[in-house]
Amino acid sequence: MLRILLVEDEENIRDTVKLNFELEGFEVVTAEDGRKALKHASEQHFDVMVVDVMLPEVSGFQVVEQIRLTNRDTPIIFLTAKDQAQDRIQGLKKGADDYLTKPFVFEELLLRINRLIERTSKSPEVRPELFTFGENRVNFATYEATGNQGVFTLTKKEAMLLKLLTERRGEVVSRQQILQSVWGYDVYPSTRTIDNFILSFRKYFEQDPKVPTHFLSVRGVGYKFVE
Repeated sequence: MLRILLVEDEENIRDTVKLNFELEGFEVVTAEDGRKALKHASEQHFDVMVVDVMLPEVSGFQVVEQIRLTNRDTPIIFLTAKDQAQDRIQGLKKGADDYLTKPFVFEELLLRINRLIERTSKSPEVRPELFTFGENRVNFATYEATGNQGVFTLTKKEAMLLKLLTERRGEVVSRQQILQSVWGYDVYPSTRTIDNFILSFRKYFEQDPKVPTHFLSVRGVGYKFVE
């Protein structure tokens, strides 16, 4: 039985869609806000996720962005009333595979989900998530990296922070966004912790850690990764 995570704050829509999925043979786990969605996603396996954008606690965009730091494989479709082109573009940039606007016909949602699942199941192999910049190389699937110190292993938090920065390369990522995306929404470390991680990245990957060219500080805001 395929499992769906359905994240929707409107009770009537959530109950109706859940019932229809169950009639189609899916096992459905629901969440009415972003925090619960992140908790379910981190603790359970799902074959597909259906996520509303405008959620209490944590927005759907933030939910998907955080999920994609550690899970690139599970298909995700946004189901939302936000129907502007820039909203769809932002949703896809955050890591969603599809985007369906409300009001919608359930048959269309079901068709899109089945196609996403079929496409995922046909993948012959999972390719390692490799990222290279300069003479450096990072495998986000195994946390193995190559840099100034040769081959070494990143911690999970280091890999998550590095992935966040590299996926948003050229953009300034605030300390608050880093804390929310990497450390979660319940317990925040001090911002000094982030500074120490960036210092480690410079030591790992910069030709001259004192004059960084990849991991740049933006005073009063956060950090930016540049290739």
